[in-house]
Amino acid sequence: MIEPLAVATEAAHAAGELLRAHFERPLTVNATTAHDIKLEVDVLAQNLITKILLERFPDHALYGEEGIVGDQSSPHQWVVDPLDGTVNFFYGIPHFCVSIALRREREVIAGVIYDPMRNELWSVEKDGTPLLNGRIIGVSKRAQLAEAVVSIGLAKTSATIDAGLPLLQEMVHRVRKCRMFGSAALDMAYIACGRLDVYIEQGISLWDIAAGSLLVQAAGGKVELEARTDAPEKFRIIASNGRLELR
Repeated sequence: MIEPLAVATEAAHAAGELLRAHFERPLTVNATTAHDIKLEVDVLAQNLITKILLERFPDHALYGEEGIVGDQSSPHQWVVDPLDGTVNFFYGIPHFCVSIALRREREVIAGVIYDPMRNELWSVEKDGTPLLNGRIIGVSKRAQLAEAVVSIGLAKTSATIDAGLPLLQEMVHRVRKCRMFGSAALDMAYIACGRLDVYIEQGISLWDIAAGSLLVQAAGGKVELEARTDAPEKFRIIASNGRLELR
């Protein structure tokens, strides 16, 4: 029997190798917006992931940042961000990752997040043990907001930026440090292994946080998701170690 997590790990490693090969090399820009960049390498990485996953599981569907493949009503759907942290990648900042999750009947049952620059792979299955490079991990034990390191994402639109700035201003006075790393999936992975305590964003896509949500919860943390009514398929998210009083 083919294990989905093993295939997801294979796909993440393959995509990560491709990203490493293109990092700090001339890049083809497919599109730009005020706060985002779309690169050809995003598409190449997703195509590679799709090939590996759907050759092994041809009856599955894939829902990714760079497009969808297969029958989206399939009970099994892969949720993929082939390059989370594209702007970092474009500017030569070595902080980005590959995120792959598998949903069954819309519930995430497996996920991997791979940082190819640090060769760090987080992996988890539903009701399983969260791992970082094979080592068991857990969220931090910090319970005081004054001791916490918090990542605040401002997303990509005027509405999400306007919503995030007051929160950033509030939190920067209440916590030990605020950070803004530019990769939602790695923020989630960092919470799962205790490097961060909280991640908050006002407008995030499912492919950014599907694997990370399962990982954080399996590691003992908490994830609150709320669909945005003004932006289809976007969510507000608060992910934390589950010990901090944020309000």
